[in-house]
Amino acid sequence: MARQKASQLASIVIAIAFVAAACGNATPTPTPTPSAGPTLVPTPSPSPTASPSPSPSPSPTPTPAPTPIEGIPAFKHIYVIILENKEYGSIVGSKAAPYENALIARYGLATNLYAETHPSEPNYIALTSGGLNGVSSDGYYNLRVPSIFDQIEAAGLTWHVYAQGYPGKCATASGPTGVVDGPGLPGQYARKHNPAISYASIESNKTRCANITRLTGFDPAAANFELIVPNMFNDMHSKACATCGEVATGDAFLKLFVPKIIGSPAFADSVLFITWDEGRTSRGGGGHIATIVVSPGMTPASRYTGAASHYSLLRTIEDAWGMPYLGKAAATKPLAFPY
Repeated sequence: MARQKASQLASIVIAIAFVAAACGNATPTPTPTPSAGPTLVPTPSPSPTASPSPSPSPSPTPTPAPTPIEGIPAFKHIYVIILENKEYGSIVGSKAAPYENALIARYGLATNLYAETHPSEPNYIALTSGGLNGVSSDGYYNLRVPSIFDQIEAAGLTWHVYAQGYPGKCATASGPTGVVDGPGLPGQYARKHNPAISYASIESNKTRCANITRLTGFDPAAANFELIVPNMFNDMHSKACATCGEVATGDAFLKLFVPKIIGSPAFADSVLFITWDEGRTSRGGGGHIATIVVSPGMTPASRYTGAASHYSLLRTIEDAWGMPYLGKAAATKPLAFPY
């Protein structure tokens, strides 16, 4: 009997060792190393003028989503970097954007994605709530509608916004110029580019708005969903000097910052989206914009050519985590790549 018990114990130990070996961590894909960006000299950027907040439109009722969604992995982390005011052709194939084009060649690109409208802020709200919800300007808004931040918490996941130059303490105004905060050029934080602070349930809740911090403390493992908002120079919004190119400035920032994500162990089984709020034209409503998709296991030079919008990006995040669809995300398709 003792010999039989010893044999059974040995079998259990072997089985445990096998399971442990099969559950190892994935190794992230090496970071591409395109050519260096130019050296730039910052100049002050004028403070944007806020406009009155209109009454928000009623919130759409979320539509339940099936789980799991075929073709969209349940990513461990989803990172979104939002840049500013550049048409697709200003980025894709541009000599001013060598790092971005290296990412496009190594990973993926949505080729047919259009912003909703002009100016900037309504597009940020569309991306995070599934609708414009009464937002039509770059002014102050205090929206009482559900957002992706609510969805993430309801799903038992976590979120964090890293806003470069953010004043902190639930600030509802833009910051001063020339703030040094993480990689890239010193610059100005623009409230209109931080959608989280436009939702009343975050702005009025100190615990929730504590999830919005400066970029200096960036941690790729801090939350499941991380939204990165560069300052007004590094996001390609404004010129840093008379001869400094906006695209080149943003490209240089991305070359410094993106490796902090894709070179991290946290990036295994994760995805990074680099998108723009709007283009320079009104094609499709807010212009034709690039959206770069980076994930460790992607087939190089992958392309998604289907019709897409910021709602498609929202839908992709919702599908990844089996969350209900907000507003117009329910009527779109996700950005389906060979992730």
